[in-house]
Amino acid sequence: MAAPLADRIRPEALEDMVGQQHLLAPGKALRNIIESGNIPNLIFYGPSGIGKTTLARIIAKQTDLRLHKLNGTTASTADIKSVVEELDTLAAVNGVLLYLDEIQYFNKKQQQSLLEHIENGRITLIASTTENPYFYVYNAILSRSTVFEFKPVESEDIKPAVIRAFNFLEKDQSLSLRVDSEAVEHISKTCGGDVRKAINAAELCVLATIPNSEGVQHITIETASQLSQRSSMRYDRDGDEHYDIISAYQKSLRGSDPDAAIHYLARLLAAGDLPSACRRLMVCACEDVGLAYPMIIPIVKAAVDAAMQVGLPEAQLALADAVILVCNAPKSNSGANAIHAAMADLEAGLSGPVPRQLQNKHYDGEDAAKKGQYYLYPHNFPNHWTPQQYLPDVLRDRVYYKPDNNKNEQAFKEYWEKVKKY
Repeated sequence: MAAPLADRIRPEALEDMVGQQHLLAPGKALRNIIESGNIPNLIFYGPSGIGKTTLARIIAKQTDLRLHKLNGTTASTADIKSVVEELDTLAAVNGVLLYLDEIQYFNKKQQQSLLEHIENGRITLIASTTENPYFYVYNAILSRSTVFEFKPVESEDIKPAVIRAFNFLEKDQSLSLRVDSEAVEHISKTCGGDVRKAINAAELCVLATIPNSEGVQHITIETASQLSQRSSMRYDRDGDEHYDIISAYQKSLRGSDPDAAIHYLARLLAAGDLPSACRRLMVCACEDVGLAYPMIIPIVKAAVDAAMQVGLPEAQLALADAVILVCNAPKSNSGANAIHAAMADLEAGLSGPVPRQLQNKHYDGEDAAKKGQYYLYPHNFPNHWTPQQYLPDVLRDRVYYKPDNNKNEQAFKEYWEKVKKY
């Protein structure tokens, strides 16, 4: 069985890599480190298919170290021991370069087993991960390594890789290809910055195209569209991209940008993540609009209920209306600030007993120094209010709610200032 096309045409020199110019352009720090020949422990972080493994292989070729490759999804502690056993042998006289792909799948014990050897320099570690290393990599490994973040490759940078894939297939399989520039453009734009995905799409286009009477396979944009129509969307419900999209969605709602919020809503719904789209929308209605427009909460709740009832794809209609409403509504986080402050006091141990006049008691025991309920019923007083201590003694002067500067809350403030004067 032939190796995947992306592996067969993998670049073998820095000059052949596409993308990551923020790391690899002449004069950039990582480029200088590689060219120095003194390779420290490195961690490459970023989505799949953007050059992490390719760069690690290029670095390995430029060193005199014994190369070992392990994958976190399949490697065991025994595999690590096997690497360590080669140290101080003729096979690894200059040390070992360990390329560990998907390090996030190594547990803490497995990662710890490498510590002694990467600290004394006998093993040089180059690890790659698609997940945030600050969450998934053991701190002691992180402190001994330098993290470089890889980014999705721009479509213009992917085009040369797509063209190289078609040229390789034509030569390798003795084909006659005619590739429309629009097809190359489409593949490059719809692969979501994933070079491997773009190369795979090019190979699929060749496999799916029947030669004409002259033996020529004409790769059209129609074929490319069929084979790469949804590949531009990166989404993993357990990965960083999931949380990044949700974060961008909620922050766009809070920031009153309906265009951005609708975009991220579309990405959530295209991935089938209706619950996350609904949950964050409800949170924003309460947290970020709140008392500036209190009626938005039942309105958004009704939209969410409708969306959950009809399901996708029709759910997008109710949610789009609600998203645009939240974006354009006045904003206030005074309610959120109030509950956060109250929770902070509780966490600090500030609570105390409920004042006697508020307790649910209708008689006093013999041990009560001062008997009587002493509760003042507000409706028995003018304006349905009278001064009375409601907070526990330890918090009696605490102010949690501070009216924001919007029409509703300023009206509340004006009303209560007038009532409480008397």
